[in-house]
Amino acid sequence: MAEENLEAGEDTARGDAQAAEETTSGENLAHRVAPNVDAQPGNAAGTEAGKRGQRAQKIGVVASDKMEKTVVVRVDRLIKHPKYRRYVRRTSKFMAHDESGATIGDKVRIVETRPLSARKRWRVVEILQKAEK
Repeated sequence: MAEENLEAGEDTARGDAQAAEETTSGENLAHRVAPNVDAQPGNAAGTEAGKRGQRAQKIGVVASDKMEKTVVVRVDRLIKHPKYRRYVRRTSKFMAHDESGATIGDKVRIVETRPLSARKRWRVVEILQKAEK
Protein backbone atom coordinates (compact mmCIF):
# COMPACT_ATOMS: atom_id res chain seq x y z
CA MET A 1 0.00 0.00 0.00
CA ALA A 2 2.76 2.40 0.94
CA GLU A 3 4.64 1.42 -2.21
CA GLU A 4 1.62 2.32 -4.38
CA ASN A 5 1.34 5.79 -2.76
CA LEU A 6 5.06 6.34 -3.23
CA GLU A 7 4.83 5.40 -6.93
CA ALA A 8 1.79 7.67 -7.45
CA GLY A 9 3.64 10.56 -5.82
CA GLU A 10 6.62 10.01 -8.10
CA ASP A 11 4.35 10.07 -11.18
CA THR A 12 2.86 13.44 -10.28
CA ALA A 13 6.30 14.84 -9.50
CA ARG A 14 7.54 13.65 -12.91
CA GLY A 15 4.49 15.21 -14.61
CA ASP A 16 5.08 18.58 -12.92
CA ALA A 17 8.77 18.50 -13.81
CA GLN A 18 7.93 17.63 -17.41
CA ALA A 19 5.39 20.49 -17.66
CA ALA A 20 7.96 22.89 -16.18
CA GLU A 21 10.55 21.85 -18.77
CA GLU A 22 8.08 22.25 -21.66
CA THR A 23 7.12 25.83 -20.81
CA THR A 24 8.78 28.48 -22.93
CA SER A 25 10.18 31.77 -21.70
CA GLY A 26 7.52 34.28 -20.63
CA GLU A 27 5.08 31.48 -19.87
CA ASN A 28 4.42 29.82 -16.54
CA LEU A 29 2.66 26.73 -15.27
CA ALA A 30 -0.65 28.55 -14.79
CA HIS A 31 -0.82 29.30 -18.52
CA ARG A 32 0.10 25.72 -19.28
CA VAL A 33 -2.75 24.35 -17.20
CA ALA A 34 -5.47 26.88 -18.14
CA PRO A 35 -4.61 29.47 -20.82
CA ASN A 36 -7.61 31.70 -20.00
CA VAL A 37 -6.60 32.20 -16.34
CA ASP A 38 -4.38 35.15 -15.48
CA ALA A 39 -1.16 34.27 -13.70
CA GLN A 40 -1.24 37.38 -11.54
CA PRO A 41 -4.32 39.11 -10.16
CA GLY A 42 -4.98 42.43 -11.85
CA ASN A 43 -3.14 41.49 -15.03
CA ALA A 44 -4.78 43.55 -17.79
CA ALA A 45 -3.14 41.52 -20.56
CA GLY A 46 -5.27 38.44 -19.85
CA THR A 47 -8.67 37.56 -21.23
CA GLU A 48 -10.43 38.82 -18.12
CA ALA A 49 -9.80 42.42 -19.22
CA GLY A 50 -12.68 43.92 -21.16
CA LYS A 51 -15.41 42.33 -19.06
CA ARG A 52 -16.33 45.67 -17.53
CA GLY A 53 -20.02 46.46 -17.22
CA GLN A 54 -21.85 48.95 -19.38
CA ARG A 55 -21.33 52.60 -18.49
CA ALA A 56 -24.31 54.65 -17.41
CA GLN A 57 -25.99 56.67 -20.16
CA LYS A 58 -28.51 59.48 -19.86
CA ILE A 59 -30.46 61.58 -22.36
CA GLY A 60 -31.05 65.24 -21.61
CA VAL A 61 -31.27 68.77 -22.96
CA VAL A 62 -28.35 71.20 -23.01
CA ALA A 63 -29.11 73.98 -20.52
CA SER A 64 -25.88 75.98 -20.87
CA ASP A 65 -22.96 76.12 -23.30
CA LYS A 66 -21.13 79.15 -21.91
CA MET A 67 -17.96 77.22 -21.06
CA GLU A 68 -15.25 75.97 -23.41
CA LYS A 69 -15.69 72.28 -24.30
CA THR A 70 -18.22 71.85 -21.45
CA VAL A 71 -22.00 71.87 -21.47
CA VAL A 72 -24.54 71.60 -18.67
CA VAL A 73 -27.09 68.90 -19.47
CA ARG A 74 -30.51 68.90 -17.76
CA VAL A 75 -31.94 65.40 -17.27
CA ASP A 76 -35.62 65.13 -16.30
CA ARG A 77 -37.19 62.06 -14.74
CA LEU A 78 -40.65 61.27 -13.42
CA ILE A 79 -41.10 59.79 -9.95
CA LYS A 80 -44.28 58.86 -8.16
CA HIS A 81 -44.97 61.03 -5.10
CA PRO A 82 -45.05 58.76 -2.03
CA LYS A 83 -48.11 60.44 -0.44
CA TYR A 84 -50.17 61.80 -3.34
CA ARG A 85 -49.43 59.03 -5.86
CA ARG A 86 -48.98 61.55 -8.65
CA TYR A 87 -46.00 61.73 -10.97
CA VAL A 88 -43.63 64.59 -10.17
CA ARG A 89 -40.89 65.83 -12.48
CA ARG A 90 -37.40 65.84 -10.94
CA THR A 91 -34.44 67.53 -12.65
CA SER A 92 -30.72 66.86 -12.35
CA LYS A 93 -27.95 68.85 -14.00
CA PHE A 94 -24.71 67.25 -15.15
CA MET A 95 -21.58 68.91 -16.51
CA ALA A 96 -20.37 67.05 -19.59
CA HIS A 97 -17.32 67.29 -21.82
CA ASP A 98 -18.38 68.32 -25.34
CA GLU A 99 -16.18 68.07 -28.43
CA SER A 100 -19.10 67.97 -30.88
CA GLY A 101 -20.30 71.56 -30.36
CA ALA A 102 -23.74 71.16 -28.79
CA THR A 103 -25.72 74.36 -28.21
CA ILE A 104 -28.55 75.34 -25.86
CA GLY A 105 -31.69 73.30 -26.49
CA ASP A 106 -30.00 70.33 -28.19
CA LYS A 107 -31.08 66.87 -27.07
CA VAL A 108 -27.90 64.87 -26.31
CA ARG A 109 -26.81 61.49 -24.99
CA ILE A 110 -24.16 61.58 -22.27
CA VAL A 111 -22.11 58.69 -20.93
CA GLU A 112 -20.32 58.28 -17.61
CA THR A 113 -16.54 58.61 -17.74
CA ARG A 114 -13.52 59.13 -15.51
CA PRO A 115 -13.31 62.44 -13.61
CA LEU A 116 -12.26 65.13 -16.09
CA SER A 117 -12.34 68.03 -13.62
CA ALA A 118 -13.71 68.84 -10.18
CA ARG A 119 -17.36 68.52 -11.26
CA LYS A 120 -17.19 67.01 -14.75
CA ARG A 121 -17.70 63.24 -14.93
CA TRP A 122 -19.77 62.86 -18.11
CA ARG A 123 -19.04 63.07 -21.84
CA VAL A 124 -21.36 63.95 -24.74
CA VAL A 125 -21.52 60.93 -27.06
CA GLU A 126 -23.93 62.22 -29.70
CA ILE A 127 -26.40 64.96 -30.48
CA LEU A 128 -29.79 63.29 -30.92
CA GLN A 129 -31.77 66.34 -32.00
CA LYS A 130 -30.66 69.88 -32.79
CA ALA A 131 -32.53 72.80 -31.22
CA GLU A 132 -35.15 74.54 -33.33
CA LYS A 133 -34.24 78.11 -34.19
